[in-house]
Amino acid sequence: MESRPESPRPQGAPRWVALFYRPATGSWRTAAQSPHRTPVLYALGEMTQTLRARGDEVTVALWGPRDGAWHRFDTPQRRTTTSQPIPEPAPERSPGEPAKLAERMTGRRHQVLMAGLTKAGLYDLSPEDDTTVQALVERLDEAAVRRVAHWLATAGGAR
Repeated sequence: MESRPESPRPQGAPRWVALFYRPATGSWRTAAQSPHRTPVLYALGEMTQTLRARGDEVTVALWGPRDGAWHRFDTPQRRTTTSQPIPEPAPERSPGEPAKLAERMTGRRHQVLMAGLTKAGLYDLSPEDDTTVQALVERLDEAAVRRVAHWLATAGGAR
């Protein structure tokens, strides 16, 4: 049977927190936190997928509020072929959450593209360049934006 290190309870008021175990240091690292479960699950899935793509073993802990106190929710220990979010026991969304999540994801795609442009050596962007970046952010999903940023970073490193 696989031994799993015990995750520490996060400090502060109960909120949604994802923790990743780092075997090299024997410590837990906060990966994402939010008053809403959905963004934390999204980040958890993305980070798990990235770590597994690198060949790393992934150990995670998901903490959240239950009856006003901290509660540790079960997370899969075994490696799966798909990265699906942990099932939600009960919806706990606030009315503004979907709009905030969409805004956050748009900002994230923008950051990824800007980082790719920077690695490609393009620092001084014109207003036309900014408009083009915004158009890409609005039209592409996150996987496509990451791919474009990877191409840019690779091209910048080949100079």
